[in-house]
Amino acid sequence: MKTYKIATIPADGIGPEVISAGVEVLQTLSETLGSFGLDFSHFDWSSETYKKTGKYIPDGGLDELKKHDAILFGAVGAPDVPDHISLWGLRLAICQPFQQYANVRPTRILRGTESPLRNCPVGSLDWVIVRENSEGEYAGQGGRSHRGQPWEVATETAIFSRVGVERILRFGFQTAQARPRKLLTVVSKSNAQRNGMVLWDEVAASLASEFPDVTVDKMLVDAMTTRMVLKPESLDTIVATNLHADILSDLAAALAGSIGIAPTSNLDPTRQNPSMFEPIHGSAFDITGKGVANPVATFWTAAEMLEWLGEKSAATRLMEAVETVCQRGVLTADLGGTASTKEVTAAVVEQLVLSK
Repeated sequence: MKTYKIATIPADGIGPEVISAGVEVLQTLSETLGSFGLDFSHFDWSSETYKKTGKYIPDGGLDELKKHDAILFGAVGAPDVPDHISLWGLRLAICQPFQQYANVRPTRILRGTESPLRNCPVGSLDWVIVRENSEGEYAGQGGRSHRGQPWEVATETAIFSRVGVERILRFGFQTAQARPRKLLTVVSKSNAQRNGMVLWDEVAASLASEFPDVTVDKMLVDAMTTRMVLKPESLDTIVATNLHADILSDLAAALAGSIGIAPTSNLDPTRQNPSMFEPIHGSAFDITGKGVANPVATFWTAAEMLEWLGEKSAATRLMEAVETVCQRGVLTADLGGTASTKEVTAAVVEQLVLSK
């Protein structure tokens, strides 16, 4: 029996609450199925760690992570630590060295939940957003000079390398090719960003000939927001830059019902490094400790992790249990229900046992 080594990094805010729920559900699933094992290692890297030691990740920390098959991540961010320090100190400090260049965010309306879009039933909104996750607008290049002066200047330079653009667009084409509709929408802003985005469009056009079975269309990012709202059924697989897909995927989560259900995979498609899986809702300090955080995003994230590890049937079993629980009305407040984090978790655990 294969046993997978999973590193857990709960980190900040509601991260520990939802990651503990995810671990409980994953342990139940593996014990119930009996076809694979999970060995969890806990890493206490958080903003509290940073405030005590000056570092989010201790020396040698990435080497320890490399010994694992996957990483289950909670959320990073604290009210008393600037966001650019926490993000670059932990999440991006893992994603970038590990070349997790493909950020994949599936979106659909789960059974038992509703979209805020009128006349948008289950099945009419089913997308995968592929986000470039290593460069682009979040490359971290730039600087500030003449601080505090009226002529102070800050620059933020977006980096679009041909190798970076080609590998994420190829991943987008491959993702679309593997889905039933074989439809890919390439998002850019090449009318205004005339260098990096024009390269993006040119590479997309050149790759299209390698995937003749994939239907490709192109959208400017601003027009894309209206299409997502007004014609959700016209979309399937979407590929966009780091910034654009970051924004569009949050919109997608809201259109599917709540950011509290949305998963993320940070993938190294070469599999030379472990990939990292996280819910996208953030640390949510406004509800931390109240026991009302929605664990569904973490459960869906866990299912994505299992599928990446090759346990597709287990991933399907987990999502079936989650949707059955949602359909029974066991929902947290963000989905219009009254259930607590623990109540949703217990219901999913019970459903997994019952479906054995």
